[in-house]
Amino acid sequence: MKIAAVAAHFGRDIDQCLTKIEMIIGAAASQDVDLLVFPDATIGGYLGTFAGTDETGLPPVLTEDAPELKRVAAAAGDMVVCLGYREFGPDLPYNASVCLTGDGVLGRHRKVHQPVGEASVYRAGDRFSAFDTPVGRLGMLIDYDKTFPEAARTLAAGGALMIACLSAWPASLTNRAPRLVQDRQTRLFDLYDCARAAENQVVWVSANQTGTMGRLRFLGQSKVVGPGGEVLARTWAKAGLALTELDVAGEVARARTVLSHLAERRPETYA
Repeated sequence: MKIAAVAAHFGRDIDQCLTKIEMIIGAAASQDVDLLVFPDATIGGYLGTFAGTDETGLPPVLTEDAPELKRVAAAAGDMVVCLGYREFGPDLPYNASVCLTGDGVLGRHRKVHQPVGEASVYRAGDRFSAFDTPVGRLGMLIDYDKTFPEAARTLAAGGALMIACLSAWPASLTNRAPRLVQDRQTRLFDLYDCARAAENQVVWVSANQTGTMGRLRFLGQSKVVGPGGEVLARTWAKAGLALTELDVAGEVARARTVLSHLAERRPETYA
């Protein structure tokens, strides 16, 4: 199957976001992509700062059955598409992602782990759940979730062979490097992608925003990582599509033939 991770910028204008999403889906369809993963905050963009208080304002809030999501589903057709948006919640909205095809929603995730400032504008999710899709069992994480090994491990233990991580991951605000490739957040972003794939022996699909929003400068660096931690395809700081073709079940099984990390855990020894 063909898997692709998107690197692109998505701003506040919803119509522009949806048009760009449809264009990217169309381009992916022309390459017979089966699974397409967009960044966090695909519809309406991310916060301008971690507190979300600058002139860029806050992203729009959509309901679970918003017409915007139905429009994306119509464009997706047979393709499995993951994308992010700000979802209505009882007191604060969620930073959410949805996985869908033209037949409807396959799974959802609400970001659990919140960096400094997010708690004032987002309600935290409370679970990690793998789910079945036409391309195999899948789990989703959002951005900072991947910093915590337990998040990806929960999805892998739930049977996920692929984990889609949707990010709006910026460069360091406190120690900016002259070039994004030298930024410490670039190093961490790449490190987490490869480590989470290798330690869980899964296919890892990491999509990230590019460009800027307020004070934030996003890294790009979208990639697909194999179950041995090897980068199979990637973008750099600019917009693009990280595309690769592989037998997911076969590669995961091969990675677990001799050493199976999930089977060989000793949870009774973990504090």
